[in-house]
Amino acid sequence: MSPDTLEHDPVQAPASNQTPTAAVLKPTRPGTITLTRHGEPALSRKCLLTSDQYRAWWAKYEEGGLLAGQTPPPELLAAAEGAGVIFASTRPRAQETAVAISAGRQITSDVLFIEAPLPPPRFPSWFRLPPKYWGAVARFWWHAFDHHDGQETRREAEARAEQAAQILIARASTGEDVLVLAHGYFNHMVGHRLKADGWKLVHNQGFRYWSQRRYQRV
Repeated sequence: MSPDTLEHDPVQAPASNQTPTAAVLKPTRPGTITLTRHGEPALSRKCLLTSDQYRAWWAKYEEGGLLAGQTPPPELLAAAEGAGVIFASTRPRAQETAVAISAGRQITSDVLFIEAPLPPPRFPSWFRLPPKYWGAVARFWWHAFDHHDGQETRREAEARAEQAAQILIARASTGEDVLVLAHGYFNHMVGHRLKADGWKLVHNQGFRYWSQRRYQRV
């Protein structure tokens, strides 16, 4: 697992010996869980890179923030206003997204939601691709061949996604709507775990920047 991933205590199930008052106050339905991708990063993708150069590009991407002058979509601002809790990845692009949509509200930042790694396979130096296509190649090698280059493995990332899903489910079970500001592929992994646990994708804006994917308990 990535060295900056936190350990979390297991989510505790609610006690079965609830008082009548607690039973009355129990929410009639869980809240929704909305997985949102961050805004557009500042680092340009308009370049051709070798595999080694892409490694350096990705490291810079992980440390960078958002492209200036963006305006969050009104629908996302409304989702943030109605959320009972907002989680965010600790990466700068996710943190700046959180600031842009939260209107000063408290944000729960957690390395648990950082992106799964993208180490590319080593290709000859004459082979060059734009970052967008290197990302697709690296993700395929990581997913299909578990090429992790000493970083987080696919199995470790899947376990992290399950852990994240359970934390979100536990929070939504209180009746609060939950909003997560994170990354495209890791959001996809968390969404897969939510579906496996009986949550349905009810609102789908895909995986573009600022997009939302909302899940509701079936």
